[in-house]
Amino acid sequence: MAGLEGMEQPRGDAHAAAARWSPTVEDEHALKALELYGNPTEAEVPLPSRPESAATARRLTQVVVLRHWGLTPKTTEDAVLLVSELVGNAVRHTGARVFGLRLHRRRGWIRVEVRDPSRGLPCLMPVQELDVSGRGLFLVDKLADRWGVDLLPRGKTTWFEMRVTDR
Repeated sequence: MAGLEGMEQPRGDAHAAAARWSPTVEDEHALKALELYGNPTEAEVPLPSRPESAATARRLTQVVVLRHWGLTPKTTEDAVLLVSELVGNAVRHTGARVFGLRLHRRRGWIRVEVRDPSRGLPCLMPVQELDVSGRGLFLVDKLADRWGVDLLPRGKTTWFEMRVTDR
């Protein structure tokens, strides 16, 4: 395209978001999510079934696992990744308007639950190296110590558990 050489191109949203990201800013977002939505260790937190709710669920998990429970950064990183996968499945595949997030801790374990109104069961699919989607439950299966689905009268709860070292 003639005449565009040397002109600065507008930065995309991803670039702008990356430029604004910092651990301090992310901590602030996590604490704000806790304030807005509630503590998922005390009661199930309802979240709208929209793609941006995955970020909210990640932030709530981060603030609980790392700050409140004082678990390792590696445990936090894995829990945040896996909650994002469960939420992504709930948003993409259930047709729900709202889903629920709940976190539990007992001696030596944490459990993360995502409840939705669909009784459709998630399916662990074989994953190929070059696949660009369909890896969610594969990651849950590889990183969690246990995972499963509890059918409810109206919907289901998909959950994972991870062993943790109590201090």
